[in-house]
Amino acid sequence: MERTRYTELVRSRLREKRRFIQVLAGPRQVGKSTIIADVLSTIDVPYISESADDMPPSGDAWLSSIWNRARQLEKQYGEAIVAIDEIQKVGNWSEIVKKLWDEDKRNSVNIKVLLSGSSRLLLMKGLSESLEGRFELIPVSHWSYKEMKDVFGFSLDEFIYFGSYPGPAELISDEKRWKAYIRDSIIEPSITRDILMLTNIQKPALLRQLMELGSYYSAQILPFDHMLGQLSDAGNTTTLAHYLELLRQSGLVSGLQKYSGSEIRKRASSPKLQVFNNALMSSRHSIGFQKAKEDPVFWGRLVESAVGTHLINSISGEDVSVGYWREGQDEMDFVLYNESKVAAFEVKSGRRTYGRGMEAFLKRYPKSAVYSISLQESSNTGTVPLEEFLLEDPLSYLD
Repeated sequence: MERTRYTELVRSRLREKRRFIQVLAGPRQVGKSTIIADVLSTIDVPYISESADDMPPSGDAWLSSIWNRARQLEKQYGEAIVAIDEIQKVGNWSEIVKKLWDEDKRNSVNIKVLLSGSSRLLLMKGLSESLEGRFELIPVSHWSYKEMKDVFGFSLDEFIYFGSYPGPAELISDEKRWKAYIRDSIIEPSITRDILMLTNIQKPALLRQLMELGSYYSAQILPFDHMLGQLSDAGNTTTLAHYLELLRQSGLVSGLQKYSGSEIRKRASSPKLQVFNNALMSSRHSIGFQKAKEDPVFWGRLVESAVGTHLINSISGEDVSVGYWREGQDEMDFVLYNESKVAAFEVKSGRRTYGRGMEAFLKRYPKSAVYSISLQESSNTGTVPLEEFLLEDPLSYLD
């Protein structure tokens, strides 16, 4: 299950002269460990590879022991690689890695370092506080439709409903088992181990409720005051916004902001909830795959959410943003933009029958490009078939 674009990038970086620590950051079960294993198995450099899941109580001694073993290899072969998976589980990891990395630099020891972690928030905190100027970040996103199609033979409908986690892909014929796996092996560890154990959360029950709400209402705009009415002990909108940011950093749920061309107005807007993987949405609902396809409203929501997952995963590591736009009944489901270009997308899922979103958006932002994404083939040159869109790189729409 090699993720070619990542393995090739990491492999090329490790073949360069020792310059920066390479850091793979991404949500759980998107293949970071597999990427590391694939790279190490095909690179002609001796290495030490460990996982912090197996770490003893003393992280300092554990990391120092790994480095000492790598230094012995470096003495023998002239270079070595240290690869550590789930590094964020090591207490004070960034200070320890900084000390060891700087020692090797002073002593001209040719050890290259590859780290990975599931908690992007904690990783970035450690990287910015201790390792600034010493690392390159490689964001690893959720699997795309093309990857699920090529590796597991997923159809378009299966991708829309079951999403793109590779681990349970072979369980989709048993939907009860598949949903239990998503809940117990992906959602729960992501919340418990990547957020609650590693971040100071005053209201863990609220965080869990917000995760459920975000999954249930993916691809829908939900004002914070409406969220407060549906969540127990919700506190205030500042708390909700903070918890939603933690969920975003963990690759679970994002709150997309309204595109307005004004940063102040973006921050004041109601968020559009959006999962990073449609499995998080489908597993939250009791409706099964076949019944979902027969329900035009629910299937329309899944289609819009699938488009949203493709967009937000495509911008990982890029200086590009994804939002939405709405004025009255006129709406563009998603807006992809950077400092100079804007591309807006209307998803024709059959869920809405009102509004003139494309015309209204172009009138407001005449330099933008607008597209209609449809389940059906169309002779309209401005309409993009859904499957074609999901197989493309969305950033190409900004070219």
